[in-house]
Amino acid sequence: MSDAPLPYAKAASTAYDAALEVIASVEPRIAEATRQELADQRASLKLIASENYASPAVLLTMGTWFSDKYAEGTVGHRFYAACQNVDTVEALAAEHARELFGAPYAYAQPHSGIDANLVAFWSILAHRIEAPALAEKGMKNVNELTDEDWEGLRREMGDQRLLGMSLDAGGHLTHGFRPNISGKMFHQQQYGTDPETGLLDYDAVAAKAREFKPLVLVAGYSAYPRRVNFAKMREIADEVGATLMVDMAHFAGLVAGKVFTGDEDPVPHAHVVTTTTHKSLRGPRGGLVLAQEEFASSVDRGCPMVLGGPLSHVMAAKAVALAEARQDGFRTYAQAIADNAKSLADGLMSRGAKLVTDGTDNHLVLLDVSGFGLTGRQAETALLEAGVVTNRNSVPADPNGAWYTSGIRLGTPALTTRGFGGTEFDEVADMIVDVLSQTQPGTTKAGGPSKASYVTADGVADRTHARIDELLDKHPLYPGLDLA
Repeated sequence: MSDAPLPYAKAASTAYDAALEVIASVEPRIAEATRQELADQRASLKLIASENYASPAVLLTMGTWFSDKYAEGTVGHRFYAACQNVDTVEALAAEHARELFGAPYAYAQPHSGIDANLVAFWSILAHRIEAPALAEKGMKNVNELTDEDWEGLRREMGDQRLLGMSLDAGGHLTHGFRPNISGKMFHQQQYGTDPETGLLDYDAVAAKAREFKPLVLVAGYSAYPRRVNFAKMREIADEVGATLMVDMAHFAGLVAGKVFTGDEDPVPHAHVVTTTTHKSLRGPRGGLVLAQEEFASSVDRGCPMVLGGPLSHVMAAKAVALAEARQDGFRTYAQAIADNAKSLADGLMSRGAKLVTDGTDNHLVLLDVSGFGLTGRQAETALLEAGVVTNRNSVPADPNGAWYTSGIRLGTPALTTRGFGGTEFDEVADMIVDVLSQTQPGTTKAGGPSKASYVTADGVADRTHARIDELLDKHPLYPGLDLA
């Protein structure tokens, strides 16, 4: 998108007006909340790294009668009748994903990123543990096993190990975090980053892998502001006999847009790659699994292994979004995401802010707000009051834990979609520092310092809102889309 009117703005306006009128005839409060959400998004600076703005074509694709279909199974092999049109939708989504990422195989059914990761984990277990056990007995599926053999296989699968990036170093909770299902499925350990630089230390990861000997080595991140050398991660995995799984949910748009190539592109190096289709890909909320051919048959069993009926209307929207990402303009957009992140980081640091790893070379910035005397929760809420939407996030060795945190995570995909460039992101940095430098912790009822409440100097929030309004007027969201 840009600040030029959408080429189909009139048609989209008509479509949304009609849709909201129909919705209001049944539950007007939902229609009003929908209108208000668009108004709120138009009026704020969205800097949440995991959010973006999908095109009207993607959004409208989800509101169709494909929502009414059950289609458990795979293309051409469904457990329900009359799925020929769903077959077309799923095949197109997979085709676009394969072509966009250069992957041998793509699976478009996961409902979310965690579902994609669960499909990947269980597919790896099936491929590495279950399939060899069945082959040894001359069997094709687990239903042929005796109860005793099945219990033995279950124990063996449940005794496997996973090594992933720790949450406070920038990993995701689905990479072996103990409270998450991934931390309960596997015996897990985690690798971190260098305590001085905040950067990945590949020698340390290799040493940890040699000691722990995981079945699965997980790479990828949700709050690490640097690129990863996936060729090195594959070398580590191969050395210890592990399967390399990469979760590229956050940076898939930078892979699709060829900002990350060579050793920084996970697809040629990983056995299995997972992603969401929103975030930097700018599609609907959903997931994908990409894999090498040897894992294809295991991943194809995502339903019934992990998933139920696929969301056919969302798979259709995935196909539209992936088709959009294959257009030439997407590469320009992806490069702008990375350039804008650097502008934001430089703008913050030039004003005295402390960043984890002292910068970024991907789509996100991790700001350590302890230098302002604040917790992440205080910073997040103070910025939200001023019209800047962020999310609090842990920093390495965070003394405030995962709830209050000491950081906020900032991402550039959404505002880049609105047409922001380096000059605008420098101004955004100025606003952020202005708000945080004039915010102080509040006090608890007992009179001590609070980790949640805060006090911002009078007039700061209003002044910031006025600056935001001036910026956003130049870069409207869904330009030309007018609702009655």
